[in-house]
Amino acid sequence: MPVTDFDFLPGHWRVASRRLVDTLDPACDEWEEFEATSEARAILGGVGNIDHFRVEGQDYEGFSLRLYDPDQDLWRIWWSSTARPGRLDPPVEGRFDGDRRARFECDDVLEGVPIRMRFDWSEITDSSARWEQAFSFDGGDTWKTNWIMQLSRDA
Repeated sequence: MPVTDFDFLPGHWRVASRRLVDTLDPACDEWEEFEATSEARAILGGVGNIDHFRVEGQDYEGFSLRLYDPDQDLWRIWWSSTARPGRLDPPVEGRFDGDRRARFECDDVLEGVPIRMRFDWSEITDSSARWEQAFSFDGGDTWKTNWIMQLSRDA
C-alpha cells in the first residue's frame, strides 16, 4: 500500500551531504561536503510526514512536507529553507516503484533560471537511505546531480 512508502523515515538521522557549490551552473563541478541532522515524523495518520533538516555549524536549515494523494496514487513533496526565506517550493510529484526506489519531479524557476527538478530515493533500509537531487536545464533531456545525502539512523 503506497501510504506506507515513507514508513522508514520517522526518527533521527545523521546526514552526510555532498552538494555542488553552484547548483544553478550546469558547468560547475566543485563539490562541498558537510554534516547535517534530520528529524522526521509521520503526520495525518500516516498519509504524510515532515522533517526538519539542520546543517551542523551553519545557519542553514530546511523542512520537507510529504503528502500522499490516494486518488492520484502519488506523493507530493514541498521544501522550504533558510536559503530562500518565505518560499515554499513547488511540490515534486512521484511515487515509489516495487524495489523501494522513488522518483519525484517538477518544474521550477530558481533565481530566474527555469529548471526541471528531480528527487530520487534509493538504497532504503531500516537504518539508511540515499537521496539525490538533480536539475535539468533542457526540459528533462539531460540531468545533472547537484546534491546527494546519505542518511544513517541516529541511535
